[in-house]
Amino acid sequence: MADQRQKSGKTVKSKAGEAPRKSQAADDDTLITALGLEEAAPTDAMAAYFRKCEEKLGFVPNVLKAYAFDMPKLEAFVAIYNDLMLAPSGLSKLEREMIAVAVSSVNRCYYCLTAHGAAVRTLSGDPVLGELMAMNYRAARLSPRERAMLDFAVKLTAEPWAIEEGDREALRKVGFSARDIWDIAAVAGFFNMSNRVASATDMRPNSVYHGQAR
Repeated sequence: MADQRQKSGKTVKSKAGEAPRKSQAADDDTLITALGLEEAAPTDAMAAYFRKCEEKLGFVPNVLKAYAFDMPKLEAFVAIYNDLMLAPSGLSKLEREMIAVAVSSVNRCYYCLTAHGAAVRTLSGDPVLGELMAMNYRAARLSPRERAMLDFAVKLTAEPWAIEEGDREALRKVGFSARDIWDIAAVAGFFNMSNRVASATDMRPNSVYHGQAR
């Protein structure tokens, strides 16, 4: 019979006769980056924002804690993230999260694949879609609009120098406006930056993401 133990709030199973294996996410809520930067005293605005996260999500995303060593950097990150991902746009919130995951898949970013994969699962109500975005979006049964959007975002990630008028025209043909194309590029650009910072610092996602909307 498999042995079950509770480790840091996570159940780990092992075969009979084997020592319990520690969960890979066991320390991810305490050792958030490899740099060990100390959190600065929060501004009133950021303290309020962290409380809002706790109220709405039940936790503060680790990326915010990672940036908390420098309040101006944290405030800038929050401002651009909220503008790109939550503000009114011709792109739905799900479409923006799909871009985040497709870009992060190219860059193999553990943090963003985990956190935004959970967002895709939650917003779509389809756990398989979240997995497909992380593994290979081309295997998903997407609408022509979604496929064109992700093809553009991934090309912009892997071969930005190769973007041409034909790529923008492909987006126009499936109904994207000039502003929408800007937003696709801006979201893709933001996550390319975030992926690189997360990978450079070994940023770890909140463990709760792994089980969300499964």
